[in-house]
Amino acid sequence: MILTRRVLNSVVVAAAIAAVSSFAPASANTAVPFSASAFKAAQMAGDPILVEIHADWCPTCKAQKPILDKLTADPKFKQLKIFRVDFDSMKPVVKQFGAQMQSTLIVFKGLAEQGLSVGDTRESSISALLNKSF
Repeated sequence: MILTRRVLNSVVVAAAIAAVSSFAPASANTAVPFSASAFKAAQMAGDPILVEIHADWCPTCKAQKPILDKLTADPKFKQLKIFRVDFDSMKPVVKQFGAQMQSTLIVFKGLAEQGLSVGDTRESSISALLNKSF
């Protein structure tokens, strides 16, 4: 009985650890929902920033996601702050950035915009864009 209870407890603990780690980001660089205060703080700190204008229904955005995940997992992009703007529910913010459509990527180095791409799904050019923020 005691052995069974220990085995059961071990299984429960292992399952809990697996569940928690499945929610942990693969890298420290995951997109967070845009907030004006967090964005401004990152700019004032001089951080490299990516603003991702995104829509869940957008096929181009879906194609960009694994590319961005792969690139931002690279240690050289460890400091990159990524803010996701929902194209449908955050229209004033979309307008603030001058984005005309979803799948728009904008990079900043501190306060200065360094580059922008729309609808790009090529790893090499997205990588080049991210590099402009450093």
